[in-house]
Amino acid sequence: MFVNLLIILAASLLVIALFRRLRLPPVLGYLCVGLLLGPSALAWVDYDQDLPHLAELGVVFLLFTLGLEFSLPRMLALRRVVFGLGSLQVLICGLVLGGLLVFGFALPWEVALLIGSGLALSSTAIVSKELGSLGEIFSNHGQNAIGVLLFQDLVAVLLLTLVPVFAGQGGESWYWALPITLGKTVLLFIGLLVASRWLLPRLFQEVAAAHSAELFVMLALVIVLLTAWLTHLLGLSMALGAFLAGMLLGESHYRHQIEADIRPFRDILLGLFFVSVGMLIDIHLFARHGWLILGLTLALLLLKGALVALLVKLRGDDNETAWRSGIALAQGGEFCFALVAQVQQNRLLDADIGGLLLAATFCSMAVTPLMLRAAPRLAAHLRARLGGMESQVEEIAAASAELSGHVVICGYGRVGQSIGRFLHRERQPFIALDDDPVRVQEAAAGDESVHYGDSRRGELLSAVGTERARLLVVAVDKADVALAVVEQARRLSADLPILVRTRDDSRLSDLQAAGATEVVPELLESSLMLASHALVMLGLPERHVQMRVDEVRRSRYRLLHGFYHGAQPNLLDAQGRPRLLLHAVNLSEDAYACGHSLPDLELEKLGVEIQAVRRDGHDMPLDGQDCLNEGDAVLLSGPLEAIEACEARLLAGR
Repeated sequence: MFVNLLIILAASLLVIALFRRLRLPPVLGYLCVGLLLGPSALAWVDYDQDLPHLAELGVVFLLFTLGLEFSLPRMLALRRVVFGLGSLQVLICGLVLGGLLVFGFALPWEVALLIGSGLALSSTAIVSKELGSLGEIFSNHGQNAIGVLLFQDLVAVLLLTLVPVFAGQGGESWYWALPITLGKTVLLFIGLLVASRWLLPRLFQEVAAAHSAELFVMLALVIVLLTAWLTHLLGLSMALGAFLAGMLLGESHYRHQIEADIRPFRDILLGLFFVSVGMLIDIHLFARHGWLILGLTLALLLLKGALVALLVKLRGDDNETAWRSGIALAQGGEFCFALVAQVQQNRLLDADIGGLLLAATFCSMAVTPLMLRAAPRLAAHLRARLGGMESQVEEIAAASAELSGHVVICGYGRVGQSIGRFLHRERQPFIALDDDPVRVQEAAAGDESVHYGDSRRGELLSAVGTERARLLVVAVDKADVALAVVEQARRLSADLPILVRTRDDSRLSDLQAAGATEVVPELLESSLMLASHALVMLGLPERHVQMRVDEVRRSRYRLLHGFYHGAQPNLLDAQGRPRLLLHAVNLSEDAYACGHSLPDLELEKLGVEIQAVRRDGHDMPLDGQDCLNEGDAVLLSGPLEAIEACEARLLAGR
């Protein structure tokens, strides 16, 4: 067991690192690890002894994490999509796919409906992650996809519960066992709900008083395993107990702490689950039945995608929302792997048929990220081909047609709204773009100058009159998006002043190189304001303080670059680039730099900035030819590698 876990974890480490570089979902990496380590390929892990246990444990924790994310208010807000579109999608897709399995593979109708319903479910992990990375969660097709996925998550729990019922365990007919099983589920839920109202709050209160993260983790694990054991005693699926436990913990006041503490266990065990189900795929099937697997994959994608698009269109949505919703939900999902695994363990499905279905599901999941990423370009191409730029661009262009010398605000979050209020008070005309439809709808109720759209699109920037504007303010939250907006705006106007808001100075040089006139890093500006207030409160003249502040701004915040990161620094920023550190090098008697001037050492060529040279508590001039002496402290800012190279040159001359 230990050797198998070591092999799985080591292989997962390498493959997931590769998949992250390729920007592919980690779940596909785990599936590939299982595919390669499984009995049909390298056979490094023994399937017969360990795989069923790993799969069972993985299902339990997968459903537990799902329960943590389960939210009744969230479902009620999308109730028409969740219960209307979601129920129709699962019902119709399940019936159609189940019917095809009956005629195509001669499966018993109850097993075919069970497997067909499993194939009707989509991948929550892949779809939600890709829509989030593309910024489409709050789009119309994104809302449809998330609502349907929420309903599918509930159906998945029921399907996993029904496997032993259709297997006929206990000698009962399924039509008697089904209501009995559902009755047990309701009783279990009521009992756990009562316990969660009376017992769990007191337990978590005691744990919170102890201020121990370990107790949080242990309490969460005990509740998961205890609930799973109780459901097993009742003859129900342990996955159902884990789901209920997660849902009850998600209702507590300590949900976020639980999520943070248990995340490492969740990710590792979820990875083990996907590795274990990946081993169920026979790699030789791709060689023997490659064309059949390709046909099944295309049939699944086209059939589900078309049915979802038809249902969305019948609800009254436009064509683009319909087909993009179909693309988002066309693939098979991770729950299908769990369902097929349990069905095979209960000897309800032939291994060869199960292998073909799993292979087709695997392939459909593999191509989903590529389809979702290609969908925006395809939508733009279709809009341009079918009607020039459709109503959205035309409406925005009509609204800004009479504007000239106005301000364009890209991103209407808190910062953008604050700028808009000042402009409105000073009677300065402006028009704003934002990609959050809910925010735009709320803002448009009181202000006609806010429109929905992606500021990175050149046609939208042109529609808001960027060429005629006096100023462009980029107030989006992400530096990569801000950089794309600046590049598009510069293509439209070479002379337009562009003011960019960023969180820090990590992309300062990139934004300036792209054409930003001024870049305002929030963290540095807030530090500057606090420092100026502190100096004024200490009695320094306001004019002197303002002069110092202006000096820092003119030097592009050079004084504030880098900071001491503490004992456990995160050396990479959100984009994975090295952070700027602040480090002081104290020169000893035998240091190489003693007797040399700063120009002689050429430290800037190593990629650092010299913030100060301090001697006996006083700052020395940085542009002078004075030689460094023993006891001097050279204050450097830059990436870790550059600082280490500088320190080596200062101390050893390397």
